[in-house]
Amino acid sequence: MRERAPDVAAVPYDVVSTAEARALGAGNPWSFLHVSRAEIDLPEGTDPYSEAVYRRAAQNFDRLTRDAPLTRESEPSLYLYRLRTAGHEQTGIAATFSLDEYDSNVVRKHERTRRDKEDDRTRHMVTLRAQTGPVFLTYRDRAGIDALVTAAANQPPLDDFTAEDGVAHSLWRVDPETAGRLVEEFGRVPLLYIADGHHRAASAARAREELRAGASGAGSRPGQPWDFFLGVAFPAGQVRILPYNRVVKDLGGRTPAQFLADLGKKLALTPGAPPSPDRRGDAAMYLDGRWYGIRLPPATGSDGPVLDVTLLQEQVLEAILGVGDVRTDPRIDFVGGARGTDALRAAVDSGKAAVAFSLFPVAVEDLTRIADANGIMPPKSTWFEPKLRDGLLIHEI
Repeated sequence: MRERAPDVAAVPYDVVSTAEARALGAGNPWSFLHVSRAEIDLPEGTDPYSEAVYRRAAQNFDRLTRDAPLTRESEPSLYLYRLRTAGHEQTGIAATFSLDEYDSNVVRKHERTRRDKEDDRTRHMVTLRAQTGPVFLTYRDRAGIDALVTAAANQPPLDDFTAEDGVAHSLWRVDPETAGRLVEEFGRVPLLYIADGHHRAASAARAREELRAGASGAGSRPGQPWDFFLGVAFPAGQVRILPYNRVVKDLGGRTPAQFLADLGKKLALTPGAPPSPDRRGDAAMYLDGRWYGIRLPPATGSDGPVLDVTLLQEQVLEAILGVGDVRTDPRIDFVGGARGTDALRAAVDSGKAAVAFSLFPVAVEDLTRIADANGIMPPKSTWFEPKLRDGLLIHEI
């Protein structure tokens, strides 16, 4: 697949709509979106969770495996996966990780998953007998791992290309001796954290139970391929989190002037503030053609970190605009930080939204502290950028 890697590699299945996936996959029969979002090869309006979609995904996967072709390894391997953009670079270790450790909270979570999204990826994995997109993991930095990764990445990569969004992707296969030393070093890493991919990991756990239940004899013993999930683990010091911003469709029956007056009674507002806040505790708001700064008062009576997104939700979105459950309220939408604040302004100026809020990004340290306390972060709190591509690495189960 080496020469076709740039064509095969695709954006994660869950960051694009069906229409966006259809446009990205058009004219490129090698795009992995034909596997991860196979509804794009069926008539418009096809239910993406229908049996026909999973059946087409399996057919497309078989075709890609045969014709790209995808390389099936004869022995277990570790890989390095580097993501590089202007001014940022991160290199992770691509491997399979223990679902038993996922169950026992050695692999820690910070997000609730939705059953319908789990159902989808579980069915996808079981139908294909493969996990086709990696979980984005992080761990607290270790100098021993860094040294081994740096040395291994000095060799020529297997794949090295720049995707259409400007992100450069590089992949190395680690030699057996270095791989053994990395495994040894990782044995000293006490905890891993899911940064992005909670639904992929949860679905891998459910696929394991389904496949294990149907196995017999030696196939039912521990250590089967389905007992592991595909992931790429990056040191926390290299991980970049962008804000996950909010837009709200209406002002709850208020005019912009009335909303400003109500908000000003609760919080300090600064007209003409920059669209991107430069410190924790600050937010920015775009309303009626103008940016405003908002100072969010610190939470009281809490033992752990309270995120700006929580303060905004409690003090503005719910208290004033009446947006309660952001998972289900159709009045709110979310804009990943990679799209920038111009996307927020455009949404309001076009009339698609009445007001937009720009946040300061969550720190990786907050994520790990919340996960260590078995806490749950609010929905759509973090946008990890750059993102791993689907299709470069696949774990057959």
